This record gives sequence, C-alpha cells and structure tokens, in this order.
Amino acid sequence: RSRTVGELLAPTSPFDKKCGRENWTVAFAPDGSYFAWSQGHRIVKLVPWSQCLNNFLLHGTKNVANSISTRLARQNSDSGQKNKPCEHIIDCGDIVWSLAFGSSVPEKQSRCVNIEWHRFKFGQDQLLLATGLNNGRIKIWDVYTGKLLLNLMDHTEVVRDLTFAPDGSLILVSASRDKTLRVWDLKDDGNMMKVLRGHQNWVYGCAFSPDSSILCSVGASKAVFLWDMDKYSMIQKLEGHHNDVVACEFSPDGALLATASYDTRVYVWDPYIGVILMEFGHLFPPPTPIFAGGANDRWVRSVSFSHDGLHIASLADDKMVRFWRIDEEYPVQVAPLNNGLCCTFSTDGSVLAAGTQDGSVYFWATPRQVSSLQHLCRMAIRRVMPTSQVKNLPIPSKVVEFLCYQI
Repeated sequence: RSRTVGELLAPTSPFDKKCGRENWTVAFAPDGSYFAWSQGHRIVKLVPWSQCLNNFLLHGTKNVANSISTRLARQNSDSGQKNKPCEHIIDCGDIVWSLAFGSSVPEKQSRCVNIEWHRFKFGQDQLLLATGLNNGRIKIWDVYTGKLLLNLMDHTEVVRDLTFAPDGSLILVSASRDKTLRVWDLKDDGNMMKVLRGHQNWVYGCAFSPDSSILCSVGASKAVFLWDMDKYSMIQKLEGHHNDVVACEFSPDGALLATASYDTRVYVWDPYIGVILMEFGHLFPPPTPIFAGGANDRWVRSVSFSHDGLHIASLADDKMVRFWRIDEEYPVQVAPLNNGLCCTFSTDGSVLAAGTQDGSVYFWATPRQVSSLQHLCRMAIRRVMPTSQVKNLPIPSKVVEFLCYQI
C-alpha cells in the first residue's frame, strides 16, 4: 500500500454546483519548481512545489488549498522576483480541461523565419503554463507573474489535452473534441503552424516522445496514432485496444509508449514497430472485445510513466491507483482513491499526484528502487537508437531482447 504524502483540498461552499468542479488535469513544471492543477469552476492554482512539500511535512498531510497563511504569504511576497517562486490563482474564464508547462530550456530556435518581428522574446528562463478551455480556446500564462500572454483561438470544441515539445522549442500541440490536433509555435507569437487530421472522433490525449520527433495521439473508437513531427504526417495507427483510448505517455528513453483505455487495460507498446510488449489488466478475467465497453466500473482514466523508466501508474474507476513495474505482471503498490480523473509523476519521480471530481489533489510516495546498471545502460542506448538499429547490432540475441524490452 502506498504512503500518502499529502492532499490539497479544493474549497467548497454549500451552494456549489456539483458539475464544473472536476479536476481534469494536474501538471508539474519540467524543472520541478511548480505544481498546477485545475481546481474546478475556471480556477487554476499554481503553487511552488518545494513549498508545498514543506507544508505537508510541517502541517501533516491535509492542506486546504486556500488557507489563510498561504494567502498572506502570497500578498506579502514580490511576485516580480523570479528567483522566489510564489503562488498564483488564475481565473481562466471557462472550465479548464487541460494544462501543460512549457520551458524554453534547452533553448531551440523557432522554425519561423522573420524572428525579429515578434511581440514576445522568450528567453532562457521562461516558464509558461498553457490552459485548454471548454470553449476551445487556449490561454498561455507567465508562471512567474501569473499574467496572461496569449489567447489562442482555432478549436471549435473542448481542448481535452495539451503537450509542449520537450526540446525547448515552445511548440505546443492541442488535442480537441473537434477531432483535430493543432500545432502552435509560441516563439512565433502563438502562430498555428499545422492541423493534424485523421481522427474520426474525439481526441482525448497527446504526448511527445522525449526527443520531440514523434507525437502520439489517442481518442475515441480505439484510436492510437503516431505522427512524424518533422513532416507533420501520420506514421502509423496502433491496433489493439477494444474501446476509447483516453491517455498516453512515452517512457523517458522513448523506447516504450503506454496507453490507457476504457477497455480496462493499459498497453505498453514499442512505438517503432507497433507491437504490444506488456498488458496491465484492471479486470480479471479481462472482458472479451464484445463486452469491453461494458465494464465501466473498471475504465482506466489515466496513465503516467515514472522518470526511472521502470514504473507506470494507472488510475481506474474501481477507486484504485496502481503502481506497476514494466517487468512484472501485477501491481507493486496500490492506493485507494475515489472518483479519480488524472495522475502524473513529479519531475523527480518521487511523488504521484492525482486529481479527482471534486477539484482536489492527492499525493503518494512512489515505489523507489535503485535502477540496475543494466537498465540504466539500456535507457542510455534507447535514447539514441530506435528498435530497428538495436536489432542490427552485432550482439547476442538475449541482449537485443533486453534492449528491446522483450524480456
């Protein structure tokens, strides 16, 4: 059973509507400095993560999100100081469905040609927060000041997920219920570069590979698509799920892709060859394809890959959070959680955050193990080598299998 680290409870009033309070998304900044979550009713809360952890240690696990002490601390601090992170409450103007942090570290140049004519000069120390809204808009905020920078308008339906390219280029991809993905260049003042079409139904989620070259998008009607982000073309469709696919994430070395579906399963794929390597089931025996949509008390809502490349967290409607090891069939740890909607690992992988339908966030300590030297070497090789190149290496077949995560 996982140890609870803390919880941030959304303030409630007796006349609050039940709908609109959902916490659809939680996110950690790439450098681990901030944690953000959608508290429901248009509000996004940004808190310095180290300060949040210290509060849990000092005051126990419970922490009401709008406590008076943190409000006073926020009013007394100088929000202009970038070296002193402070809390922000952001009113986005509509229900928030998705969040993503974007950093210009390492700094990569925009693809845009006339770079000198821009309103915004995003420097090395820039940290942005993108919020995807119910009305199809995407708002971009400066994390350090809490100010609105850009308002991106093109989607016609809910923006269900957002992801920034990890290479510091500030390329943002949005997934929407309007059945499209859109690519935005924030170094070009938020100009929309491309519309990715191919989904026949709602797009639920998207994720970049660690080298930013591949994008995975998942959606209704069993859809798992891989896109080449240099050419903006579809590489392949991954076939295997039996119901809507709602979440996806790459492993830190890019060699594995985890997808979560309403068919009660999490699949771990080799994204280069489109093969399922592992299956983590949440219902035993697993439902046959004809019943895969009916087991709605076991729908998997979210999946997250730990930064050690060994652990995966999944969150399902059976009131459980599970921690899996990629080389074991059964969960290594579990934690109870009612009405969970989303989960993500902290930047260092030591904590898992999960958001719920009432706008609160719960935190657990994750399984910690010292990675074997074999696994660390495997990750180092797989960061730079796709599966096809690994299979051509002049090494024993057992080593090839290990490097391809097949044993």
